[in-house]
Amino acid sequence: MNQGLLLVVSGPSGVGKGTICRALEAMDSSIHLSISMTTRPPRKGEREGLDYFFLSEERFQELIKKDELLEWARVYTYYYGTPLRPVMEARTAGKDVILEIDVQGGFKVREKCPDSVLIFVFPPSIEELRARLRKRGTEDPVALEARLCWAREELRCYGRYDYVVVNDKVEEAVKKINAIRTAEKCRSRRNLGMEQLEE
Repeated sequence: MNQGLLLVVSGPSGVGKGTICRALEAMDSSIHLSISMTTRPPRKGEREGLDYFFLSEERFQELIKKDELLEWARVYTYYYGTPLRPVMEARTAGKDVILEIDVQGGFKVREKCPDSVLIFVFPPSIEELRARLRKRGTEDPVALEARLCWAREELRCYGRYDYVVVNDKVEEAVKKINAIRTAEKCRSRRNLGMEQLEE
């Protein structure tokens, strides 16, 4: 069985990464959506083991020391990271793994897994991103402006990603990322050994 793809989906907070990734997972049982770990408190409606694994800072530091994270980063005042074992097990089983992580994490994944596919999700505009963050209602005005400031920094990193997808309509963004999956599976380097089929 061929090893599954490792897809990194990044973009600024509020761009709709989570919505896109959940839609991809729902449409194809061969997709495994990695669940990140974080030291931040749960937002309203978030569930342990479904949205995130919520850890204490002490426990997170322990995982770093044991090298049990594929990537990790400190974002704002909290730690975020990807547990290594579930990702590797899913890929070995032939599933395509999607990591919904920030750009710092994306670059770390590329260092550890050079065959990873990095996809940057863009908002239609900064104004639309601001409107989406306001609608989410999880930050006060000061925190919202901090996120927008950080978003501008993240947007400058898109050139280091393999693909860019603008999330104007979720359905279209999902179609584009699914097309990227198909194209990546057809790359010659992922199909070494095909010459044995020749007569």
